[in-house]
Formats: sequence, C-alpha cells, structure tokens
Amino acid sequence: MTTNNGPTPFSTPRLDALPLRVAHADEMAAVLADPALHTFTGGAPQDAEALRSRYARQTAGSPDPAERWWNWVLRVRGDGRLAGYVQATVDVTGARAEIAWVIGTGCQGRGYAKEAAAGLVAHLLDGGAVRTVVAHIHPDHAASEAVAASAGLVRTEEWEDGEVRWRLEAR
Repeated sequence: MTTNNGPTPFSTPRLDALPLRVAHADEMAAVLADPALHTFTGGAPQDAEALRSRYARQTAGSPDPAERWWNWVLRVRGDGRLAGYVQATVDVTGARAEIAWVIGTGCQGRGYAKEAAAGLVAHLLDGGAVRTVVAHIHPDHAASEAVAASAGLVRTEEWEDGEVRWRLEAR
C-alpha cells in the first residue's frame, strides 16, 4: 500500500522495490547508461549529477496536492544490485495511476520488467486508493506491450502523444 506521504516499499519474488532516494543516483546512472533505453521514449542517458537533481525533484513530490509522484528503484535480491525502476503518477481524486517501468540493459531478458510491473500494479490496487491503472506504450515497443499485458493491462484504442494507452480497471 502507498500513503499520501510517499511510496512504501514492496517486494516481488526476486525484487525489492525501494522508495527512490537521491542517494540512488550514482548506481542508477550506471544502470541507465545505455542510449538504447531511450529508443522509444526519446532523450539520452543522464549522468549521476543530473539524476541527483531529477531525483531531488521527484522525491520532493508534485506541487499539485491532488497528484502524487511515487517512484521506486528495483533491487535484485540475489545480488543486491539495482536493476531499474518503476513509477506511478497518482491522481488522488480520480483514483487513477499512470505507471512506467525501466529495466537497465544489463538486467533485461530475465523477466524483471514483468515481475516489477505486476508487483507495482498489485501494490497500487491494494487498499483501493487506486482503481484504474494506465500505461502509455509506443506502438512498436513489443517488449513493453508484453510487460503491460502480463501485469493485467489491456490495450485500448486510445492514443496520447503517439503512444497507445493500456488500462486496467479494478473490480
């Protein structure tokens, strides 16, 4: 479950999702250093200093009192290293979360993205504060589509900024 004060940790069978801290920037800069991670999202890798600045803004939270920025780094329990991150922008009044996930190139192909996304969705829906989960995925990004589907999201016919909206409505 998450709180108004920020995200709470959660775990999956192989991963610990830990609330983002500025101190994670050095290790995450290495995890996210591959330019290929930006093929579908644009941009370029950020160095540790830029990530520290970004993480400071993210951990400070949204200036909108009706919106929460929840971010977690993913630590692989087997070796203690960070593998990537998951995030949710939560519209408190609409009980809706927009989610995203990124797994560093060196950790891809092990099912971590599917495990992390499914864990994030379950974590967000626990307690009922979030009723709708949405992800926006580039139409050519088959791997992210597979991750979304494994987490229970369904492709819609809705588009936003060139990406397809995937959605899960809690029952």
